[in-house]
Amino acid sequence: MTDMQRSRPAAHRVDTHPARSSLSKEIVWLSWVLFVGILLSFSGFLTVMQGVVALVNDDFYATTASGPAIDVNYTIWGWALLIVGVALLASGLGVVVGYPWARVVAVVVAATNALVNLGFAAAYPFWTLIVVGLDVLAIYALVVHGGAAKALRTGPRS
Repeated sequence: MTDMQRSRPAAHRVDTHPARSSLSKEIVWLSWVLFVGILLSFSGFLTVMQGVVALVNDDFYATTASGPAIDVNYTIWGWALLIVGVALLASGLGVVVGYPWARVVAVVVAATNALVNLGFAAAYPFWTLIVVGLDVLAIYALVVHGGAAKALRTGPRS
């Protein structure tokens, strides 16, 4: 290290070693993908809960069954939400484990979940905002940085 580099504060030092810099970025994106897998699982759990509530208690929601964007009864909505929620849970766990298929399935299921919940927005708007926000964040992360999950199965490059 030169005298000039030693005199700089630690925050201003630049890591000039390309392998360390690349590995560091890979670990950051890998952490992001792990977070998204957990986020998908949480979104799936919320969706399963929302589906169970729709099946058990029609009076819980803020509007009648004819109020949502699509005119169906809460039993059908409940089963749809339950199925999508279980698929989100499974794909989220698959992303955490690092399966390549799980990334594609997770994006498709998260998009489906967002659309199903948008149709359900009149019945419970706050819950819908939370679930759709989690889905959009997950889709973004998996599409842009989902390839980093490959390291979960193969290990990080040295």
